[in-house]
Amino acid sequence: MYIQRRNRILRKNSSVRSLVAETVLTPNDFIVPLFIDEGENIIHEIPSMPKYFRRSIDHTITEVKDLYSLGIKSVLLFIKCKDELKDNTGKEAWNKDGLMQRSIKAIKDAVPEMYVMTDVALDPYSIYGHDGIVKDGEIVNDETVEALVKMSISHATAGADMVAPSDMMDGRIAAIRGALEEENFSNTGIMAYSAKYASCFYGPFRDALDSAPGFGDKKTYQMDYANRIEAVKEALMDEEEGADIVMVKPGLPYLDIVREVKNAVQVPVSVYNISGEYAMIKAAAKMGWVDENKAIIETLTSIKRAGADLIATYFAKDAAKLLQH
Repeated sequence: MYIQRRNRILRKNSSVRSLVAETVLTPNDFIVPLFIDEGENIIHEIPSMPKYFRRSIDHTITEVKDLYSLGIKSVLLFIKCKDELKDNTGKEAWNKDGLMQRSIKAIKDAVPEMYVMTDVALDPYSIYGHDGIVKDGEIVNDETVEALVKMSISHATAGADMVAPSDMMDGRIAAIRGALEEENFSNTGIMAYSAKYASCFYGPFRDALDSAPGFGDKKTYQMDYANRIEAVKEALMDEEEGADIVMVKPGLPYLDIVREVKNAVQVPVSVYNISGEYAMIKAAAKMGWVDENKAIIETLTSIKRAGADLIATYFAKDAAKLLQH
C-alpha cells in the first residue's frame, strides 16, 4: 500500500509531538485569581471550589510568594467585604484603608515583581449584590461609572499595575482611562471584561465572596449567551476606549467567541476559566470520571489554542507544577 503522506509520522512519539506542537502552555500564560478576607491567619476553603481558598492578607502574601517561585507573574485580586460596610453607593470600594487597598500595598511590598490586577465592580460592596448602583429596581449606568472611576483611581493610588473592570457598564473604559491620565496614572493598565456573559457558571465564585444578586439577575448588563457579533462589538469598543487587554468570560462554553475576538482586535485577549468550570472538573475527578491533571492541561491548552494570550484560572498553580514535569 502506497500513501503519499502519512500524517501519523509527526505523532510517533512525545519528542516529535513536542517539536511540532502548535500551542505551548507556560506559566507566563496564567493570571491567578485570589480571594482575600479580613483578619489574620485565615485560610477558608470554598465549599463549591475544593482546594481553593479565601485567605487573610498574611496568608495571601505567602501564596503570592509561592506563585512567583513557580514562574507565575500575575494575580487578580478580589475581596470579601464585611456586610456592615456594604451599601448602595459602593463607597467602601474607594476607601484608601479598605481591604483591597491594603492588599495591593502588602503584595507589592512583599513581591514587587508580581503584576497586580484588581477587580473593579461594585457587587462585593453592594447590599444588592449587583455590579452597579440600584435605583427603582434598575442598575443605573452613568452613576455606576462614576463610582467605578473612583474605585480605579483608589486602586492605582494603592499601587495596582492594572485595573480590571468586570461590571459591563457602558462607557466605563473611556471614563477610567481618562481619569487615570488626569490623575497621572498613565502607566496603570486596563483589562476590560469586554465580553462577559450572563452565565450560570459563576455560582461558586459568588459563594466565595457572598456576592450573589439579591434580586433578579444580571442580564440587563451582562451579555446574552446567544450572541456572538455583540461580543466582537463590545471588544472593539473597549479597545477604542483605551483598554490594554480585552477579556472573554466564561472560557470553555465560549471558545468560539475567543477566536472571533482574537481575530478582530489588536490588543491581547484574556480569558477567564471560571469557577463553574473549575468545579465541574473537580467534581468529575472526585467521582473518578476524568483524570484531573490531564483535564487541567487539556482545558487550558484548548483555551490558549482558541486565541487566548492570557488565562485567568484557578488551576494556575496546579498547572504550573504539572508543566515542570
